[in-house]
Amino acid sequence: MTGRDVRRGSVGPYRMPLRATMPVPDTLAFLRGRWRLERRLDDHRRGVRGTFTGDAEFAATDDPAVLRYAERGELRFGGHNGPATRALVCIGVPGGAVDVRFADGREFYRLDLGPGSCQAEHLCGRDRYAVTVRVLSEFLVEECWHVLGPQKAYDTATTLHRLDVSSLA
Repeated sequence: MTGRDVRRGSVGPYRMPLRATMPVPDTLAFLRGRWRLERRLDDHRRGVRGTFTGDAEFAATDDPAVLRYAERGELRFGGHNGPATRALVCIGVPGGAVDVRFADGREFYRLDLGPGSCQAEHLCGRDRYAVTVRVLSEFLVEECWHVLGPQKAYDTATTLHRLDVSSLA
């Protein structure tokens, strides 16, 4: 870690406690449905912490191998206190993994929950986005991002709680 990577008021990336994970044979099928989400955000460069709470949905499309992801909620971060949204596209690939893409179709990362957890990264210029996702049960998923770049140093920790148990059928 260089002097430029100093994290003010933080102990570094969020640490996930060691807990047993649940294997998932088909990541796309597992994600389908509605979720409640809670996210912590920690911007180490600015020394700002915040939260996002809301709902997320992995919704079916005309293509059975594609889900549209949309999250809506309330962001409290720095001087912002108001609504926030995010949209992604999830495309199932052979073997049970999912290619996660930005809403405009650009590649983001590959998510494979087969073993119950997954680590992946996305490089954007000189910025590195590293994610760890763990399935703790059919109703609970944890996702942690560690982002580092010339102008970025932040972590997020998200907990997804399944709302739509009918999607498990």
